[in-house]
Amino acid sequence: MPITLNENLPAYRILSEEGVMVMSPGRAATQDIRPLRIGLLNLMPRKIQTENQFARLIGATPLQIDFQLIRMSDHESRNTAADHMESFYRPFREVAATGEKFDGLVITGAPIEHLPFEAVTYWDELTQVFDWTQTHVHSTFGVCWGGMAMAWHFHGLPKHILDAKAFGCFRHRNLLAASPYLRGFSDDVLVPVSRWTEVRQDELDQRPALTTLLASDEVGPCLVEDPGRRALYIFNHLEYDSTTLKDEYDRDALAGKAIEVPRNYYPDDDPARMPLNRWRSHAHLLYGNWINEIYQTTQYDMSRIGTP
Repeated sequence: MPITLNENLPAYRILSEEGVMVMSPGRAATQDIRPLRIGLLNLMPRKIQTENQFARLIGATPLQIDFQLIRMSDHESRNTAADHMESFYRPFREVAATGEKFDGLVITGAPIEHLPFEAVTYWDELTQVFDWTQTHVHSTFGVCWGGMAMAWHFHGLPKHILDAKAFGCFRHRNLLAASPYLRGFSDDVLVPVSRWTEVRQDELDQRPALTTLLASDEVGPCLVEDPGRRALYIFNHLEYDSTTLKDEYDRDALAGKAIEVPRNYYPDDDPARMPLNRWRSHAHLLYGNWINEIYQTTQYDMSRIGTP
């Protein structure tokens, strides 16, 4: 089954060329099926790149997906054309006013992790989003800063500034192989990491509502389940493209910033060589498992999503 995207969205062409099944809304309307409604609250500056990454993973499952793009209401993107935002994104205020519900919602990270959560200009509205998910979204997936922000809002789990950036690809241990979200996972998983902050396992352990599913001895917790809030939090980036870390490294090196070569990423740690993608299969497994778990547990009657 395909993912439904506006045919003018760049992801429609890109995913089609990659062999991902995509469908226009008009074509989808002719099918007698209720697709899963999955929203993407995109907080990243490079909106199109992020759209492509998540649409690629979510659109690879056997289920039909109605993919909706959402933005913060009053925050203007400086890195994505205004006509793109106007054409394809709806402000959260508008989404909330309609009362519509979603089977799933992905909340991305944002390059603002050096700020206290409450200092972020759109923090008040973002906390409204978090609370809204409890009545209008069946399952929420917070990614990197987005996951840390949700864990702080719901559980008071703090983030800590690192002395040096965690940057590269790191081995993670599968701590709960029986979890439906880790179905098919290896015991040892390579995950791209790019962040200046961390959450700590000892502080997670003090919050019994949270369960760590993937963790690294080098960079700490990665994937955390919050069943009471019907949420997952991932603090790293399985959704990254093969060259995302390279693009970040090249950008900062060109700007003369102090940046280390991303660890365990380039062949022989040589940035002159093209990196190999060694996490793609687990990325598809994780997001496929999440979509499958939504499908198995969500309400067929969308008006009942978010109710016991």
